[in-house]
Amino acid sequence: MERVAEAVAGCRSVAGLTAGPRARIMTYRAGRPFAGVAVRDAEIEVGVVALVERPLPETAEDVRRAVRPLAGDRPVHVLIGDIAEGGAT
Repeated sequence: MERVAEAVAGCRSVAGLTAGPRARIMTYRAGRPFAGVAVRDAEIEVGVVALVERPLPETAEDVRRAVRPLAGDRPVHVLIGDIAEGGAT
């Protein structure tokens, strides 16, 4: 999950990760859950805060493209949970 988060952080139109509505995008582990990335057997789900600089479908595709090499055969689903102006959430 950390590698997925690092790949997403490299996407230029992503301000950060988000667990999304009702905090459903999480990977549970010892200690605190990892918010914004859910690694499951059948899929990987990523929740992002997008910057307004690009169309949202392009941002989602950038995230998918960045995560796909880490996903194996699993599909990568992207939730844009919020939109931010500037470079930080």
